[in-house]
Amino acid sequence: MKPSTEDKAKGKVQEVKGKLKEQAGRITDNPDLEDEGTVEKIGGKVRQAIGKIEKAAGA
Repeated sequence: MKPSTEDKAKGKVQEVKGKLKEQAGRITDNPDLEDEGTVEKIGGKVRQAIGKIEKAAGA
């Protein structure tokens, strides 16, 4: 698998995990878990963007 495709796939998985943690934090009224999920979700979006940039650059 190309690095760009791998980054996009892993980024999507990370984003979904973050969304789940974020929701779990809201449901359980746990702001720390909610914040952790938000950070993970954003990290996933960043990783996906890196994959898109790598693809555009030919990597």
